[in-house]
Amino acid sequence: MIKLSILDQSPVSEGMTHAQALQKTAELAIEAERLGYHRFWVSEHHSASNLAGSSPEVLISHLAARTRAIRVGSGGVMLPHYSAYKVAENFRVLEGLYPGRIDLGLGRAPGGMPTATRALQEGKMRGGIDLYPEQLDDLLAYLHDSTGNQHRFGSLQAMPLVETVPEMWLLGSSGDSAGLAAERGVGFAFAQFINGEGGTGAMKGYQESFQPSHSDQPRSLVAIFAICADTEEEANRLASSMDLSLVLLEQGMRSAGTPSVEKALAYPYTPYDRMRIRENRKRMVVGSPKQVKRQIEQLCKDYNAQEVMVASIIHDFDAKIKSIRLMAEAFGLSSVQS
Repeated sequence: MIKLSILDQSPVSEGMTHAQALQKTAELAIEAERLGYHRFWVSEHHSASNLAGSSPEVLISHLAARTRAIRVGSGGVMLPHYSAYKVAENFRVLEGLYPGRIDLGLGRAPGGMPTATRALQEGKMRGGIDLYPEQLDDLLAYLHDSTGNQHRFGSLQAMPLVETVPEMWLLGSSGDSAGLAAERGVGFAFAQFINGEGGTGAMKGYQESFQPSHSDQPRSLVAIFAICADTEEEANRLASSMDLSLVLLEQGMRSAGTPSVEKALAYPYTPYDRMRIRENRKRMVVGSPKQVKRQIEQLCKDYNAQEVMVASIIHDFDAKIKSIRLMAEAFGLSSVQS
């Protein structure tokens, strides 16, 4: 049976404040739990005027407090910016507060423009060395109390001491993170919403080279943009906002937020813009409930995955709520009574 989950980037629609976007993320998480979604992840972006989610650790705590059982996590924490020890402590606090419900999704991308990266890493002497693999090993050691005397910090422990461990996932849009996840025996989530090509090969490599350790078997997840409406025509109409957002982003144009459907439909697209929209649609599933269900089922078959995480950037929040409800109904998710 396919598990459906949600990634929310706290998108800011034109005319909406960042505070309102964060409030909408909380409302979406509550509704996702009611509808029977498996997990709800939030992202990390910096200095992005159209995305309000910059601190997943803080937002996870709020969302977990507003819900009862749904797994809540990061999609993801951009580990190169931070101390592995501090990330371990943050997520041990979360795990202590909400045992068995916390996911730690990790990425190596900057999550923002170069200026934001320099600000986040100010004072770090990295010398161009890729420390990400070492950081992953440190983080796992802290979470599992396995630093030992051979570690450079001795038997340092991450506090608080808790009985359960967050479920770790590596996020990626290429084969590099897939290999790291396989070597360390943790879950791997391929971000097809970022890269529409090469995902099935990366996932196959992960599954075939997986080394059981922190997990007994591979955990495979694919994340994709998804918009569902009563009809294919309406779904494509709603998707026009995201089409325009991606075109403007590729052109390096800062936007005030996700444009309205009316603005997107009236935009003077060039032939090149139209080509980019067709290419970007490889990162989306768009259609009626039957069409979206069929596309997601094919996605799971292609990836040999049992879980799909959908991200929806829709200008109108009510339409976004309806989109996740229609997908839940199409897959027969079990609604949870409040």
